[in-house]
Amino acid sequence: MSRIALVIPGLDRIGGAERQLLLLARGLHRRGWRVSVVGLSGNGGDAAGELIATGIEFLSLRMRKGLADPRGWMHFNRWLRRERPDVVHAHLPHGAWFVRWSRLGAPVRVVVDRLHSASTGSLGRGLGYRLSGWLPDRVTAVSHAVADTHLAARMVSKDRLLVLPNGVDVDAWRPDASVRLAVRRELGIGNEFLWFAAGRLEAVKDYPTLLRAMGTVPEPARLVIAGGGPLQGELTQLCVSLGLERRVTFLGFAPDVRRWMQAADGFVLSSRWEGLPMGLLEAAACALPAVATDVAGTRETMMALSGKLTSAGDAAELGKAMSATMQTPLEERRRMGENARRQVVERFSLEAALDRWETLYADLLRHNPKPRRWAGQPHERPGLLTANSATAITGDPGCTGSDLLIL
Repeated sequence: MSRIALVIPGLDRIGGAERQLLLLARGLHRRGWRVSVVGLSGNGGDAAGELIATGIEFLSLRMRKGLADPRGWMHFNRWLRRERPDVVHAHLPHGAWFVRWSRLGAPVRVVVDRLHSASTGSLGRGLGYRLSGWLPDRVTAVSHAVADTHLAARMVSKDRLLVLPNGVDVDAWRPDASVRLAVRRELGIGNEFLWFAAGRLEAVKDYPTLLRAMGTVPEPARLVIAGGGPLQGELTQLCVSLGLERRVTFLGFAPDVRRWMQAADGFVLSSRWEGLPMGLLEAAACALPAVATDVAGTRETMMALSGKLTSAGDAAELGKAMSATMQTPLEERRRMGENARRQVVERFSLEAALDRWETLYADLLRHNPKPRRWAGQPHERPGLLTANSATAITGDPGCTGSDLLIL
């Protein structure tokens, strides 16, 4: 039985990266892998308990000073030497740096890390990636947009980079008429058009633009926003000043946004940047038409799904697109939603994503039969995809080892 350790800064707060890690952990466990999830800090919250209940180990290093806490490094190195996982797969910058440098003290066969966001962050983040770039066997990105920004910032080398999109559990994320009826009754609405948005209340999601756009959308349309964050008070005040307090509902952190997707008539995304917007894919799996801002990661996703794109930060344009979607005949909206779901099933299903991950792991393990403290030097081209292995991972016979992509 192959063993994998999935490493992430923590699971106490669940966002897109954390949700994808949980799906990967459960999927690999179901396929016969021995899976451990390692959090750098926190206690893992409810997610940790759910993992343990399904037979997946959860380990928190309880680091209190970020990466400067030596106890976490020592604990993890002892754990690596004792448990000897075949693959260590890190998520998010702090998880990536931690796993990369830990390899020097505790050799492992394969190290993979994951780029989730198109934002390259500070100069310090860029330096952290460049200084440790010789340690991972493969760096993966959720989209071409993410890959391109990190290549342009010289935070990753092209010969180690691969684009692997996230997966959606399309059996769980699907239309459900009974849930739709129950949730709409809970909200006290009947045939009103219900827009849904999901994501933390932070600047990157640009909710002020969405609220101003909502002010131009004709009544009796409603908007529900799922997510907590530091801008809650500011956004609530903006709602009042726009006269939207009876048309906009803030759910706060919602552990189950799927039921709201199933209750909605349309999904809206106003982000200033995205890596691979999972909310957009999940909405498509629930057969919702969507309106979103034209930023790199979202544009790439919309090319596969179809939907309306508007300029980032332009409330008037976003409002017009929302109004146009509402005025589209019901049958046409249903066809749009059905087409979006079909594309997600074909391109972004969880099972297809798991297939790609397992093929990548197998290819890297084949090229790395023994534990080592660093990836091979560039001239050794460790685990570099051959034409055959690239085809196996991507499912595309035209894909070669020098290609970045997989969609």
